[in-house]
Amino acid sequence: MKSLRLTIAAIATAAIAISTPVAMAQTSVQAGTKAAQATGVQNKQAAPVIGAQEVDSTTGSAPTQVEPLLREFDFSGICGRATDTNGYAIRVAGEQVRYDPVLKEEDGVLVLYAQPSAFLRGAEKFVIGQTDGIAANGYTQVFLKPGWRLTQRTVDGAPRGAVYLTNDLTIAEITGQDVAIEPGGGDQSGGDPTDGDDVVVAPPSFPDVQGDTYANEINRAVQLGFISGFAEDNTFRPQASLTREQLVSIVVEGLEVASAASVSTNPFSDVPADRWSAAKIKTAQDLVIVSGYGNGTFRPTQEVTRAELIAIMRRAAEYKNSTTTLVANQPGSTFNDTEGHWAKDVISDLSGFCGVATPLNEVGSSFYPDQAAKRNYAAAAMVRLLDCSQTTTVNQ
Repeated sequence: MKSLRLTIAAIATAAIAISTPVAMAQTSVQAGTKAAQATGVQNKQAAPVIGAQEVDSTTGSAPTQVEPLLREFDFSGICGRATDTNGYAIRVAGEQVRYDPVLKEEDGVLVLYAQPSAFLRGAEKFVIGQTDGIAANGYTQVFLKPGWRLTQRTVDGAPRGAVYLTNDLTIAEITGQDVAIEPGGGDQSGGDPTDGDDVVVAPPSFPDVQGDTYANEINRAVQLGFISGFAEDNTFRPQASLTREQLVSIVVEGLEVASAASVSTNPFSDVPADRWSAAKIKTAQDLVIVSGYGNGTFRPTQEVTRAELIAIMRRAAEYKNSTTTLVANQPGSTFNDTEGHWAKDVISDLSGFCGVATPLNEVGSSFYPDQAAKRNYAAAAMVRLLDCSQTTTVNQ
């Protein structure tokens, strides 16, 4: 059995309509390892278009080859071209679950599996779809199995966040089904994939994340859709500091809290109603996840310290689990620089709660509570919180 590396992304276009369960998988060979990457979705009733031209088309069968026309599209007169790094998440029985979409080569086809998070011990993977071969050009159409479809969360009719691979059945019902993998026309790409039985989730497709301590968690965060990269240069900027409003956006999107598209009044004296973050700040304020300062300000552009990040994560975890008492589920760390700090207890608590609070860059025993929080650690902390919340729910 041969394993494939996987990242999942969607091609951002001027207009994208998604309803038909059809996706596209890209395979390529690099440094002896074959990478499988889903890079678009296609709607047969209303194909994704820029202006009046279709973005993708297909040819042949077994394998069904996708022709990604976006690569050759004439962008003259169009402001820009960008790739939406929000990926696919998995939703079953009306709830998002902590499974990752991964591709694996079997019998000459690419099988799209839902792979359980490391926190879901004993959980089984299950099949979502497959290709009918592997196309020579590296782009192969993925056909979803019966019961699966593509959906996207909306707020006030506007699409928000990741695209979901959706099934109305429960996980128990899905795993109880006998889903056959149909052999295909084989691998036509001409490369030798890496042998092995393990499915490996690839690091993100951002050049500045390769080798980052939190690369895998950044990848998962982008797949879940609560944080993304910068389209203008396809970077994630993992070492960039985080502002208070940016952290609020991560938390509200990560918790999938429905917030209004806009607010009519200023949440704080320095957060006007027309500011991009105003509605999310108001939502977080209403949920008692964040608060302002004594003078009525919020200071949305002020950098967040690592201690402040953990304090907000603590409130987010309490909201997620509907409790004010988080139960430790692993041994906590003893930090050598938090004694006497205002956030000592909350840092200690979240250290024992799925390791949300950890030493700086996961090295040593110092937390550096007053150092500015970075985007990479914020993404990792939120992923750990969400996966930990799912584990807590399962064990109840």
